[in-house]
Amino acid sequence: MIEARYVNIDNKQVPIEGEHNLLELVRKANIDLPTFCYHSELSVYGSCRLCMVEVEGRGLQPACSTPPENKMVVRTNTEQIRSMRKIIVELLLANHDQACPTCPKNNHCQLQSLASKLGIKKVRFKSTLRNEPLDTSSFSLVRDPNKCVLCGDCVRVCSEIQSVGAIDFAWRGSKSAVMPCFGKDLGSVECVYCGQCSRVCPTGALTPKSEVEDVWKQLDNPRRMVVAQIAPAVRVAVGEMFGLEPGATSTGQIVSALRAMGFDKVYDTSFTADLTVIEEGHEFIERINKGERIPQFTSCCPAWVKFAEQYYPELLGNLSSCRSPQQMFGALSKEMLSAQSGARREDIIVVSIMPCTAKKFEARRPEFEREGIRDVDYVITTQELCRMIEESGLRFDVLEPESFDLPFGFKTGAGVIFGASGGVSEAVLRFVGERITGVKSDNYEFNMVRGDGGLRQASLTLNGREFKLAIVSGLKNARELIEKIKSGAASYDFVEVMACPGGCVGGAGQPVYRDPHVKKMRARGLYDNDKMLQLHKSQDNPYLAEVYKNFLGEIGSSRAHGLLHTHYKTRKRIFDEGVTINESACEVKVEVDVCFGTGCFLKGAQGLLRSLLEYIIKNDLGDKIEVKASFCFERCDRGPVVKVGGETIEHCTFEKVRERVEKAL
Repeated sequence: MIEARYVNIDNKQVPIEGEHNLLELVRKANIDLPTFCYHSELSVYGSCRLCMVEVEGRGLQPACSTPPENKMVVRTNTEQIRSMRKIIVELLLANHDQACPTCPKNNHCQLQSLASKLGIKKVRFKSTLRNEPLDTSSFSLVRDPNKCVLCGDCVRVCSEIQSVGAIDFAWRGSKSAVMPCFGKDLGSVECVYCGQCSRVCPTGALTPKSEVEDVWKQLDNPRRMVVAQIAPAVRVAVGEMFGLEPGATSTGQIVSALRAMGFDKVYDTSFTADLTVIEEGHEFIERINKGERIPQFTSCCPAWVKFAEQYYPELLGNLSSCRSPQQMFGALSKEMLSAQSGARREDIIVVSIMPCTAKKFEARRPEFEREGIRDVDYVITTQELCRMIEESGLRFDVLEPESFDLPFGFKTGAGVIFGASGGVSEAVLRFVGERITGVKSDNYEFNMVRGDGGLRQASLTLNGREFKLAIVSGLKNARELIEKIKSGAASYDFVEVMACPGGCVGGAGQPVYRDPHVKKMRARGLYDNDKMLQLHKSQDNPYLAEVYKNFLGEIGSSRAHGLLHTHYKTRKRIFDEGVTINESACEVKVEVDVCFGTGCFLKGAQGLLRSLLEYIIKNDLGDKIEVKASFCFERCDRGPVVKVGGETIEHCTFEKVRERVEKAL
C-alpha cells in the first residue's frame, strides 16, 4: 500500500496531488495567501515576497517557488510573517500614486485590497514617487508608471504568452522601471494591443483606455442616432461585476440597461458573426477549389492581424479577407440605417461593446473609414459598460430583460459561439460541411474543435477529402504553429487564431479574474446559449437571407466585398526615426547604425549591439564612435544588417563590425 503524501499547513494535513509549489497547496487548504507576481499561467518570478511562509527547519521560504515535500510543516500566519507583509505593502504604497478613488482599478486593485486586508492605516515610509507622465499614445491602453509595483506580470505575459515583448524592465536599483523598448511609448512599438498586460496587472499601471465620456456626449446629442452592438462574450461576463456567477447569461438585462441609458437601437454582433461565417466559408471553399492560399487563417481578431502584419507579412495573403464581425456590423448598419431612416452616415453613431482592447485599435484603422467617417465610432469594453451602468444608477440585478432590435439582433448559435476559442472553426464547419456535401444535416456540434488547450488540432472528411484544422489561442502558440507550417513540419487547411488565451471570453476588456477556471465557465455559457437557441447554423438565419436578397446581393458579390472585406499591410517598422545609443561629441567620428527591425532583431541584432557597446567601453572609444539603432533597412531575410560609415553589411557579425570600425578609425 502506497502511503499518502501530505504537507502539514497550519496544523492541517493537505494531500499532495500534483501541485507544483507550496502556494498551490496553501490555496487548496482554503487559505488566501497574498501574492502580486504569481500567476499559474506564467513562469514563477518570486519578486514580491508576499507569499513567504515559515517552513519548519528552513525558516522563511517563498511559497510560489518552493516545491512541496512529504510531511513538510508549514506556517502561513506567524507574527513575523504578518509584520513582513505589512512592511512590503507599505513600501509599495510609498512608491505608488495613492489617488485610489480616481484610479480605473479602484475596488479591483490588488494593492488596495491587500492594504485593507492587512489593516494598514498609514504608510510609515517617506514617499519616493517621481510623478512620471502618463502614456496615452495607444488607442487601446493607458500606461501609468506611477502605479507600477515592478511585479513583472505584464513583462512575462507579453513575452511568455504572446511572444511580443513590447514591454520590459529597464535600469537598475531604485531607478528600475517597466517600459516599452528605448523608452518609447506603447503607440510606437510592436504592441498588438491585446491588453493581456492590463489583465494581469495587479494595480492601475496598465488599464484599458476609456471612451465612456465620449459615448455619453453622443447619447446627450439629440441629432445623433446612437446604436450599440454587443459582442458574444460580453453576455456571459457582465453579470460577474454585479454578483452573478461567471458564465451566467445576462443579455436581456444588458439590452434593458442600454435602452435606459438612451441608446436608440441595441443590436447583437452575433448577427454579423453569422455574416462572417457565410463570407469566410464561401471564401474558404473558393480557395480549396482553386488550390491556392491554403491554409486560410481567420481574421476576426485584430491583435492577431497586427501580429501577422508585424512578424509574418509573407502570410497576409493567407488571412481571410473578411472584416471582423465588429467592422462588418459598422459598415453594414450605417449603410442600411442611413438608407432606411434618411439619416446621414455621420449622424449614425455605432458603439461597440467588446471583451477586447484591440478592438479599439481596429476601429481606428484607416481601412475602416470612408470619407473621414469611421464605420465604428467608439469601442467600450465590458468593464466600461459596467461602469456606465453604475454611473446611471441602474440596479442591474433587478432590471427587466428586453430583446434586441431587428434585423441585426437576430442570430443563430453559430454566431454566439464566436466568443470561445474554437467557436469560429465550429461555426464555419457548420456552413462548409453542408455546402461541400450538398446535404443538410441535423447535427450541428463539432466537439473535436472544442477545448481549452492553447493549440489544438482536428480533422474531418467531407466528400472523400480530409480537411485538417488547427485552433490556436495565445500568440506564442500562433508563432510556434506558423514556424512549423513554414518549415513543412505541419500542414493545415484552416487555422483559427485568437490572441487571448481561451478566446474572447478571456479578453482584457472582460471583468478582471485570476482563476483560469473563469474562462471555462464563460465559454460553457456561450455553448449553453447555442443549445437554447432554435437555430444553430448561420445559413439558416432568415434575417441574414433578407439582407443578402435586398441589400448585398449574392454571397461574395462586389457589394459584399466592398462592405464586408478588407486588406492588410506589412508593419515591419516600429517607428521611422532611429535611436542614438552612444552619442559622440567628436566632429570626426565613425557612425554605426544597427537595424533593429523584427527580422534583424530575431537574427541576433540585440546581441551584436551589446558586444559592440562592450568593445567601445573596453577600448575607450566613446568619443570616436556613434552607435544608433534604426527601424528598418528592409533587408529582413539578410539580417542582422549594420551600416558602418554608410557601408551596409548583411549577415553581419560582431567581428565584421569591429573589422570595419578599426579600418575606419
